[in-house]
Amino acid sequence: MSEPAIQTTTLPSGLTIVTERMDRVETVSFGAYVASGTRNEAAEENGVSHFLEHMAFKGTERRSAAAIAEEIEAVGGHINAYTAREQTAFYVKLLKEDLALGVDLIGDILSHSTFDPDELERERGVILQEIGQANDTPDDIIFDHFQEAAFPGQPMGRPVLGTEARIRTMKRDTLMGYMRRHYGTTNTVVAAAGNLHHRQVVELVERHFADLPRETVAPASPGTYQGGEFRESRELDQVHVLLGFPSVGYADPDYYPVMLLSTLLGGGMSSRLFQEVREKRGLVYSVYSFTAPYMDGGLFGIYAGTGESEVAELMPVTLDELRKVQAEVTEAELARARAQVKASLLMSLESTGSRCEQIARQMQVFGRVVPTAETVGRIEAVTTADVVRAAGRVFRAAPTLAALGPAGLVPGLADIATALAA
Repeated sequence: MSEPAIQTTTLPSGLTIVTERMDRVETVSFGAYVASGTRNEAAEENGVSHFLEHMAFKGTERRSAAAIAEEIEAVGGHINAYTAREQTAFYVKLLKEDLALGVDLIGDILSHSTFDPDELERERGVILQEIGQANDTPDDIIFDHFQEAAFPGQPMGRPVLGTEARIRTMKRDTLMGYMRRHYGTTNTVVAAAGNLHHRQVVELVERHFADLPRETVAPASPGTYQGGEFRESRELDQVHVLLGFPSVGYADPDYYPVMLLSTLLGGGMSSRLFQEVREKRGLVYSVYSFTAPYMDGGLFGIYAGTGESEVAELMPVTLDELRKVQAEVTEAELARARAQVKASLLMSLESTGSRCEQIARQMQVFGRVVPTAETVGRIEAVTTADVVRAAGRVFRAAPTLAALGPAGLVPGLADIATALAA
């Protein structure tokens, strides 16, 4: 009897392992997904999660930084990591016969990193360069300003990279202490997808993750959306504008209606905003909407970059589209949005890396891997009335505005709220 494609095991330590077998590929993606990110940080340690992500590859008790890079590249593999607001991930992709090396490397950097003082100072400089680059990229840094305006004075509103001042003074003990408190078996999911056998993955994880701490990790503080305004005048060729609203989390019944709302409003070339703002009026090069779901809520945002004079027309047109979508959604545009979302989902199933990340996140959010057929069924079940209702729920809430550049003609938050209520 063939083994199920998706299997899960929880070790006595509390560490969860989830795998998906994909017989027709020759590779395996493997990762450790720690349910700890920016929202878990205290104010004085903002940026520590991202700093840890960088330091993970800078040496362990058994390997130097150069050895980590050389070992993975000697087999043609790839190793990387990322930090988000609710998660920090460390992952590899390699040929199926090299899976043992991948598990060894990830287990080693999570359990035995040394935080060599010289490496730490070099990486501090690298992160400061990264912060500087973000500050010089207006269509990047505006998202940090938007997040801070939406969640002022809270972990959810602080930048993932941290601030220059915090990074300059962050001590080695801060990194080590945070890792001890937040990197444990109870809030980590180990996932693998590709040409593999579940039992082999479990055996390798038992061996190489044996030293991961078993302490129960404290939950993150809740995020309380408040809404607000950020505005900074800069000498730029464009005004960068981000208008947003409180939205829904992963488990909310309106999760899929909001996802489809975002797609039909600003998710592609056929979307309302793209057609009205760019194609018909030529006001922008880039305009799109997005959703950012969290465990206990989320954000809905609309970004546009436009000229100093064009913004005077852009904002009323955008607000008009937000009012219209609360009144009517056609079956044709909903069908297009459904097709886009389903296609994106199904295409992602062909990538071992995407699938590895998906099953890990589903285990952390729902405690199970959600069958693809179930997800497709929920997408198919969304009606035009559901989308209209979701639009009313989102766009009648208190807005948040971030504007960067020659933003003198961008209306204020109170004017935007009044226009949306009209």
